[in-house]
Amino acid sequence: MNELIAKIKELNAALITDAELQAGKGNKAAGTRARKASLELEKVLKEFRKVSLEESKK
Repeated sequence: MNELIAKIKELNAALITDAELQAGKGNKAAGTRARKASLELEKVLKEFRKVSLEESKK
């Protein structure tokens, strides 16, 4: 579970950094990276939800 939390923090930081670059400076490559990070974050969050539910049942 701690590994998932660390991965969520890492992806969230990357998403925010790249999204700010796109919004602030119009950096198109940063927008592409932000969208990619959002898709990866979605997958990790779904996995976190599954693990969290399993942990709460113990």
